Amino acid sequence: MTRKKDKPKELPEVSVSDDGDVRHLHLGTPWIQGSMRIAEPFALELEYVQRMMAWLLFADLAQVSKGHAMQLGLGAGAITKFCHKKLRICTTAIELNPQVLAVCRHWFKLPPDGPKLRVVLADAAQEIRNPMWLGTVDALAVDLYDHEAAAPVLDSPEFYADCRALLTETGSMTVNLFGRASSFDRSLQSMAAAFGEDALWAFKPTREGNTVVLAQRTPTRPKRAELAERAQAIQERWELPTAKGLRAFKPVVA
Repeated sequence: MTRKKDKPKELPEVSVSDDGDVRHLHLGTPWIQGSMRIAEPFALELEYVQRMMAWLLFADLAQVSKGHAMQLGLGAGAITKFCHKKLRICTTAIELNPQVLAVCRHWFKLPPDGPKLRVVLADAAQEIRNPMWLGTVDALAVDLYDHEAAAPVLDSPEFYADCRALLTETGSMTVNLFGRASSFDRSLQSMAAAFGEDALWAFKPTREGNTVVLAQRTPTRPKRAELAERAQAIQERWELPTAKGLRAFKPVVA
């Protein structure tokens, strides 16, 4: 008896909507998968996306532009565009749906690939195991949701172990946790299994229900005053509300 091959999973239709001066990306549902202020296409519009840049708190700010940032799940391209245009850092995005890439390029001002920007069309779970990426990423942003935005698509200890293997010794991963079916505690346990509990930091949830968690490849515990000083420097340099957000940011294990 021959087994039938599994049909390839259908990818959701990508659509765009404008709400005043803000443009949104959707994947076949009304759920917002990414946003951009039309007049400021390289700024970070959503609060949770701003918080995804918390890795800067643990980076050498003078060396940021010499590093490598990677985003899993392109969305509306906000993080990729910010890293490329504002931070001037070598940036890689991994996206499964070619429609998302086409819409980002046409409607969301995502620049074409070049020496310091590349978008790889691939399954993130498989692509991050490519040996060429191992140990090369200073900032990893994980924002992987299906069209229902119900739970992270990849959320296992094995997946987070693969993410950790991507990072340089001083690198960090930020993860967006959001969804009706997701379990924050289960996600934290999966991350702790891969990174260790003392490597984890978390923000309080945003009004929209997004909780951003940060995991360090090598755990550090800077004093609050040092973090506040770094947050102020980041805010002044890149116009991110880092100082305000710091009040909602703390280690998972005190």
